Amino acid sequence: MAEFFSTPVGIAIIILAQVLAIVAFVMISLLFLVYGDRKIWAAVQMRRGPNVVGVYGLLQSVADALKYVVKEVVIPAGADRTVFMLAPLISFVLSLIAWAVIPFNDGWVLSDINVAILYIFAISSLEVYGVIMGGWASNSKYPFLGALRSAAQMISYEVSLGLIIIGIIISTGSMNFGDIVRAQDTGYGFFGWYWLPHFPMVFLFFISALAETNRPPFDLPEAESELVAGYQVEYSATPFLLYMAGEYIAIFLMCALVALLFFGGWLSPIPGLPDGVLWMVGKMAFFFFIFAMVKAITPRYRYDQLMRIGWKVFLPFSLFWVVFVSFAAKFGWFWGIFARWTVGG
Repeated sequence: MAEFFSTPVGIAIIILAQVLAIVAFVMISLLFLVYGDRKIWAAVQMRRGPNVVGVYGLLQSVADALKYVVKEVVIPAGADRTVFMLAPLISFVLSLIAWAVIPFNDGWVLSDINVAILYIFAISSLEVYGVIMGGWASNSKYPFLGALRSAAQMISYEVSLGLIIIGIIISTGSMNFGDIVRAQDTGYGFFGWYWLPHFPMVFLFFISALAETNRPPFDLPEAESELVAGYQVEYSATPFLLYMAGEYIAIFLMCALVALLFFGGWLSPIPGLPDGVLWMVGKMAFFFFIFAMVKAITPRYRYDQLMRIGWKVFLPFSLFWVVFVSFAAKFGWFWGIFARWTVGG
């Protein structure tokens, strides 16, 4: 049996099983993320939230998904049918394949490549095409305006995200997520992680992640009060489900990135306790809770405020931070906490 799994067919079977395991984890998590998001929002507003379908309403997300699947797909008469149907599929698939380089434990990763961060940025920069294609193919003014907003918003905040991550790369000396996590394994537990030396960037990264994923209070491409529902106006049934699933998967990916880049990934916060996948999943769930709380308690920004924060505040600050971390790592400032090149190579 061991010899079979070393053959090309056996290797293909192993890779397929790993892909299915990651997809199953993400899709099952998606059901509970939507449920948790609705429950948290309801609790803040002193409501019950989903509580009818299943025990404590746990099967509400399954019921909603089935409802979307069995509904009729309505395509506007003037829409480009091919592009209209392709757009949500692109958004969904791109949000899924980004998980190929996310490690859940030491060695638990589908593709352990040295340029994992570049891969993530390549995929995230392509995701905007799903939104643009959907808005344009709908042949309607409101979806088109929502698509243009999304393109400008995602491009603006990708710049800040990239510069923030450059600081992490400088400290580690590697773009591999495994190396970044191992560089935070200093023996000091929670206080050895990158959140401490890169403390200001934790907040900038989190806020930029909200804008990058069109999450409240930066959900301007979908602003119901201004654009009805933005680029999703003309979508219904399964295509709309694919858009929403892709959006939540992208949010969960950002939670994983925050955990890996700043909070030690699968590392235990308390020295002496074993590391493992449960720490990684727990951190991702915690950061999703923060995402949900921001959605529940923060009013929506105006679009000009959103763009001003991105270009006039986040961009200069993150650019300054790259220069600061470069000097701090080169000259060993602050007891060398910004220079951990021995791990990155």
